Amino acid sequence: MKKVYAAVLALSLLAISCKNTTKESTEQTVESLANLYFNGDILTMEGDTPNYVEALVETDGKIAFAGSKADALAQFSEGVNEIDLHGKTMVPAFLDGHGHFFSVGFTSLCANVLPPPDGPGADYVSIIKTLVDYKDSEVGKYLINKVGWIVGNGYDDSQLAEKDHPKATDLDNVSTELPVVILHQSGHLGSINSKAMEILGYNKDTPDPEGGVLRRDAEGNPNGVLEEAGLFNVLFPILGKMDAELAMQCIQKGQQEYAKKGYLTAQDGRTTPDQVASLIAGAENNAFFMDVVAYPDITLGTDYLQEGEYVPTHAYKNKFRIGGVKLTLDGSPQGKTAWLTDCYFKNPEGRTGCYKGYPVMTDEAAIGHVKTAFKNKWQMLCHSNGDAAIDQYLMAVKAAEAEFGYPDHRTVLIHGQTLRKDQIPDLVELEIYPSLFPMHTFYWGDWHKESVLGEPRADYISPCRDVLDAGLNLTSHHDAPVTFPNSIRVLDATVNRVTRSGQILGPDQRISAYEGLKTLTIWAANQYFEEDTKGTLTQGKLADLVILDKNPLKIDPLDIHTIEVLESIKEGQTVFKK
Repeated sequence: MKKVYAAVLALSLLAISCKNTTKESTEQTVESLANLYFNGDILTMEGDTPNYVEALVETDGKIAFAGSKADALAQFSEGVNEIDLHGKTMVPAFLDGHGHFFSVGFTSLCANVLPPPDGPGADYVSIIKTLVDYKDSEVGKYLINKVGWIVGNGYDDSQLAEKDHPKATDLDNVSTELPVVILHQSGHLGSINSKAMEILGYNKDTPDPEGGVLRRDAEGNPNGVLEEAGLFNVLFPILGKMDAELAMQCIQKGQQEYAKKGYLTAQDGRTTPDQVASLIAGAENNAFFMDVVAYPDITLGTDYLQEGEYVPTHAYKNKFRIGGVKLTLDGSPQGKTAWLTDCYFKNPEGRTGCYKGYPVMTDEAAIGHVKTAFKNKWQMLCHSNGDAAIDQYLMAVKAAEAEFGYPDHRTVLIHGQTLRKDQIPDLVELEIYPSLFPMHTFYWGDWHKESVLGEPRADYISPCRDVLDAGLNLTSHHDAPVTFPNSIRVLDATVNRVTRSGQILGPDQRISAYEGLKTLTIWAANQYFEEDTKGTLTQGKLADLVILDKNPLKIDPLDIHTIEVLESIKEGQTVFKK
């Protein structure tokens, strides 16, 4: 942390480049006039049914009026700058239900080995070629010079032709002189080359780390594939080599990726102490043009969270705040490290018998962390994918509430992909806010049916309909950089639940397009304690606006994925324009 704080001067020199993201963002209207938007579908997101207004007026970064154009012109008689929407759709800007903002910026600098359609990673050959080309590229040389590793992001064994993870011997074809690490798309597994294993001292006698696994060959030697803590023990030291310049690059690129998809409130949902320091330094130097909320990893210590001006709060300073803390109790279902109560449909490599995944920590440790959050009145987000991990979380929240309960804690369940129907009443009773991950139905729905869960369990992945029918609101997220922070793909998957192969996964868990938009707007604002300032187009709220080329409520739901974000407007200022 001290290293990053010491670089504040360097950050201040770089920060000015973050203030304007596109040429269009500098083309602002005459400041003395209010901006009046009209001639489009201005969808306020107020109420249980769709509500439209004819005109919206923005002044001084806030919504000054929403109603008829005639009334707007009468009220703002001194003149307005009229902006014709030409039939396009305006909605409140999207809030990120769950993602990893800083990592989005970092991975944008890494080699993209995602599977199609998001990248070239269809097989080992394409991954190796991509990494070889990357290491000789300008951006590749830049990152290698900064951290000393060749880093690739996003391979997915479920989509590779080999249906397996690349091993160290495969990655040796990229380099035998430099360490190589590629991150699984889930973010919970990865693979390293032989040079990396040499540097790390991994051999047959190296034990598995607590909460993780080093996969091995038939002779017991590590084969380069890492699970959970096995990966994090490699990744966190790499990230720890980040200097102020690279940190600023991550902040810049993260904002650009979010803004172009209409997200103007971003989440950093498992922040390390070094990343917290980088984000604070960026905020102090006015590097943010959107709101960013960090939830530091509670297992990495909390003393520093109670020092200085940036402590957990609901109030922003320079568009940044620490919103609470993050806990992780298991891994990834598609990576088969999530902790289930029943066996996986097909075991991963090296597992026999009834394999159910595994927990990250003991019940006692989980209870202790949740109690710490409740004692300090910190909002907690908890990654629990498997239903066994959800059971552990429910137990921990019950224990924390019994000892340190406080009203309106808005504790959040992150992912909850294998949430059982009998667990939903506990969410209601404990007032736990579910942030589900129905994007999985597109990216890994077929894999869940064929290999991870089988039927009928796969059909119940992220059961949005049942959660809403139980009286809970929810958010739907992308978990970027697991997937891109693509709001339209999130909306499409939440509403349609269509897999890559075109099957509908759990049709009874679909929700309406209007409900889907609520998961990105007003319900997301509720999750952030920001319903008074964001989430609807209501007079007095921030003018955080998004313009879409089509109205999600007026097209065939199956065409939602074709919608484009045309413009993102933060407090009256354009920060992205297509």
